[in-house]
Amino acid sequence: MTTPLQQQTLSGQVLLPSGELTPVRLEFGRQISAIVPDSAASTQRLILPGFIDTHVHGGGGADAMDGPQAVRTLARFHALHGTTTLLPTTITNPWDKVLAALRGIREVMDDGGVTGGADIVGAHLEGPFISPGRLGAQPPNTLEPTPERIAEVLALNVVRAVTIAPELPGALTASFEMARAGVRIGVGHTRADAETVTAFLDALHAVGATTCATHLFNAMGGIEGRIPGPPAALMADAQAYLEVILDNIHVHPGSFRLACAASQRVMLITDAMRAAGLGDGISELGGQRVIVKDGQAHLENGSLAGSLLTMDMALRNAVKAGISLDGASRMLSERPARSVGLNDRGMLEPGLRADLVVLDADLNVLEVYVGGSRITDMQSD
Repeated sequence: MTTPLQQQTLSGQVLLPSGELTPVRLEFGRQISAIVPDSAASTQRLILPGFIDTHVHGGGGADAMDGPQAVRTLARFHALHGTTTLLPTTITNPWDKVLAALRGIREVMDDGGVTGGADIVGAHLEGPFISPGRLGAQPPNTLEPTPERIAEVLALNVVRAVTIAPELPGALTASFEMARAGVRIGVGHTRADAETVTAFLDALHAVGATTCATHLFNAMGGIEGRIPGPPAALMADAQAYLEVILDNIHVHPGSFRLACAASQRVMLITDAMRAAGLGDGISELGGQRVIVKDGQAHLENGSLAGSLLTMDMALRNAVKAGISLDGASRMLSERPARSVGLNDRGMLEPGLRADLVVLDADLNVLEVYVGGSRITDMQSD
């Protein structure tokens, strides 16, 4: 039986549905119980819904592929930066290692989650069902999504999002099966043309699947007038969510604004690797040596190797790119929640989970609450 949390109160400004900031007193236990207008509340404290990261490999020296303790470490690291819900994300590896990583994530969930960390609601299976010609920073251990492999994955009851290259043999059949299990289907690490991506999305939407661009613009080619490529097909689709790594390295702010102009389903992710938060030096990704220098992570061949991004940095970058605070907040909370079927969080409303991030006027994180429990090991950037 869950022990009720003592009722708490926060004061500050929140965003109304209209997008306007208003001073309030927010009362909550595990759920938000009331949001009361309060003219005396500080205008220097902003209360937003906790951030939801549906694509994150690691952080604070830990990687989701390394087992349960590493998952706990990355969940605690990202909670310090306002992330209250996340999907630990795998990388292409030998099949037995991928399954072991998924079992480790499931173990953390079965143990009741992460004390002092973000809520783990499932895994994002990114690889091995990707194109060997669009690996990005992934190791060359790609596999086809055979019925047997899909059955093994679904039996673990942990995957909430998957990335699949549509051109792979069996990709559509595998996606139908995963969609029936409630898994969000991501298009990514693909050499498919725009027509193939459009047909793939149309077939999935016809059966009620939720779809997504896995880190839009990255590992999928670009847009040309006569060769629109996957990004154009995804941005033109009215139902696909669009992940963006807004570290101003993976995606130019102009390309980000283009995606926002094309779609109301843009959402921000970190795609962070274990080196996030550690500074310059030598790190590792999927058994590959990574060099971190001047805020960028590269493989020895020069390829970008994941990001060092945190969600609070993504928020600040979105606002600097000209997105309204309300719009940016939706990209960090409401949209990612809906993309993976979470209806109990992502907004500030009575009855929803008290997943909260308190920021100062410069959008720096001051306090974080996960299901009403305060993250106490806060640190300055």
